[in-house]
Amino acid sequence: MGLISKEEISKSRRYSSSLWRVIKTIFVLFTMFLSFILFSAPIFLAVADALLPSALLHRLSSPANLSSHLTNYDFRHSLIDIPLISIVRSAVILCVYGFCDGPKLSRGPYLTITMICSILSLIYVSLKAAFVFGEPAIGDGGGNYFRAAEVALFLSSSVLAIGHIVVAYRTSCRERRKLLVFKIDIEAVSACKNVYPRYQKILQLERLK
Repeated sequence: MGLISKEEISKSRRYSSSLWRVIKTIFVLFTMFLSFILFSAPIFLAVADALLPSALLHRLSSPANLSSHLTNYDFRHSLIDIPLISIVRSAVILCVYGFCDGPKLSRGPYLTITMICSILSLIYVSLKAAFVFGEPAIGDGGGNYFRAAEVALFLSSSVLAIGHIVVAYRTSCRERRKLLVFKIDIEAVSACKNVYPRYQKILQLERLK
């Protein structure tokens, strides 16, 4: 009985240690995945900005209606410009993000161009929403569904524009912190290089004495 109890205790310890290793591995993988998502947030947000409004417009209209929206464009009724603005906005922001390095991401053109594109698109979407939703909804349940889909389209474009500003600001703050740490390291190395020759001279003088 004593041998069985010892074996059971050793097995339970092995199981608990293996379970603890699995939990730590899952936590490390989740942390790495989360850091990858946060580091690549501008890319993921740009892709979502290009796809989500287009998908909502596709639910609202058929391909034939989309072509008619392009040929017979009316600012007060056509919705084709909302996903087009999102695509252009995400393309511009993604190109600027790709061409910028650390210093330019910290306080350079990335944050400025992102804010300009997002604010201009927000103003345009707000003006268009005032015209589109200024008219009363027509029809029964289908009309209410169409109006709810329109609201989702405008909200998604506005929320993604604000998301671009937030992500750009957080990215600039992160790059600024990296540059600050790098500057401190460079200053420390240069200070050591300046101090080390003095100690060498002192040691040489002591040896000569």
